[in-house]
Amino acid sequence: MAGTDDEHTSPGARENGTPLDRQAADKAHESVHAAQTAANPSSGTDGEPLHKRPGGTRVVRDRKGVRKVIEVPSTGHSWDGIEEYDNPLPRWWLWTFYITIIWAIGYVIAYPAIPLIRGATQGLLGETMRSDVAVEIQRFKDANAPIQAKLVETPLDQVAADPELANYTSNAGAAVFRTWCAQCHGSGAGGAKGYPSLLDNDWLWGGTIDDIYTTVQHGVRDPKDSETRYSEMPRFGTDGMLDKTQIGDVVNYVLQLGGQPHDAAKAEAGKAVFADNCVSCHGETGTGDRAQGAPNLTDAVWLYGKDPATLTRIVTEGPFGVMPAWSGRLSEADIRAVASYVHGLGGGE
Repeated sequence: MAGTDDEHTSPGARENGTPLDRQAADKAHESVHAAQTAANPSSGTDGEPLHKRPGGTRVVRDRKGVRKVIEVPSTGHSWDGIEEYDNPLPRWWLWTFYITIIWAIGYVIAYPAIPLIRGATQGLLGETMRSDVAVEIQRFKDANAPIQAKLVETPLDQVAADPELANYTSNAGAAVFRTWCAQCHGSGAGGAKGYPSLLDNDWLWGGTIDDIYTTVQHGVRDPKDSETRYSEMPRFGTDGMLDKTQIGDVVNYVLQLGGQPHDAAKAEAGKAVFADNCVSCHGETGTGDRAQGAPNLTDAVWLYGKDPATLTRIVTEGPFGVMPAWSGRLSEADIRAVASYVHGLGGGE
């Protein structure tokens, strides 16, 4: 009803108080703005604005080189009291920008630039980085073809005696080694845990130039090569061939062979275990057998480690390291070069 306050119109209601206060504030603001507009009109009788946007000035030179001060209008943007002036860009900057646009369009037309689903645009000149690289590779192949043919024809044991071949294998073999072998044997051929060092004279499969060549060519335990070097240490613990006591005894006997700290009583018991299960590969004295890739257990070189825990794991699980065969990946000349390089590192026989 008119003249009465109900729950929908009463300012006292919580949900109605705030909108009514805002309405009153908006009306007061409109009244103040109308009064200011009437007292300060934005334009005069001739239509010119009475209040221009603030701006600044800058000094320029005309074509005759005369300095002039001109007024720079403001864009009307202001941040923290800092006005943004509508200064034109320098002409040299604009022309440089236009030239880069023209150059980019020309480049896209002349050279490969736009990627597509199965390639890219070839450009009018038809030049590509791939074609340039292919030309360079072929150029080096042609340059090295005579020395590579000579290397393939020369017996391996005579390569080191030929100064030209020795120089080539030293450089080319090093390049092949850094590309394909350093990931396992290290950039300096010092090896790592599970990867033999190529600097000493402790060879699993032989250290003559022919032995090294065969190892590189066919690999070790590579299932893709039918002529690969192959041997496999039994998993004495995993397959239940030895119990934990016997494994502990034979580990102490191996430590004794290698001159490492050990339990003498267990080592004595392990001697019999070794004789029954290990001599067929490592020999009666533990010096190993290169024909089978069985390591020497009496020297100071340990491929996987010499601590009891590591030896226990090896006897229990049996290591099965694999070296890839390179005959299908490298050329005959590259295999001969890297074999000669490794042989000359210091451990070759």
